[in-house]
Amino acid sequence: MRTARCSCGALRIEAEGEPDIVALCHCQECQRRTGAPFGVAAFYEADKVRVSGDANVWERSTEGRKLSFRFCPVCGSTVYWRTDFYPTRIAIAVGAFADPHFPAPMRAVFEVTRHDWVALPDDMPGMLEGRGSKQVR
Repeated sequence: MRTARCSCGALRIEAEGEPDIVALCHCQECQRRTGAPFGVAAFYEADKVRVSGDANVWERSTEGRKLSFRFCPVCGSTVYWRTDFYPTRIAIAVGAFADPHFPAPMRAVFEVTRHDWVALPDDMPGMLEGRGSKQVR
């Protein structure tokens, strides 16, 4: 069992086992959401996840699909979200686990807006834009 939480601890999520997918996103919306040059999400099947605590919701669209972000109403940390790309899965912010041994991303998306100084392993698949776009690495 892995536990992720917001900065103040009011919003927590427990995830059973290992994630199905870990993905790194360089899109400008993830940059703005995280305040970092990219966001990293661990995707788990919804039936392997248990949420406790209150969350506010913020929704946006990308590539014609909806993303619903859940964040702590106390400290504002984004902890998890749902996406139309993976309707049976819940994405959890890898940073919310605060685990230096968490599995590394399996792929990167939106390389078109990757910061020039961010270097990724040559063997990590990278897509120019979203899932299914031209592979650049």
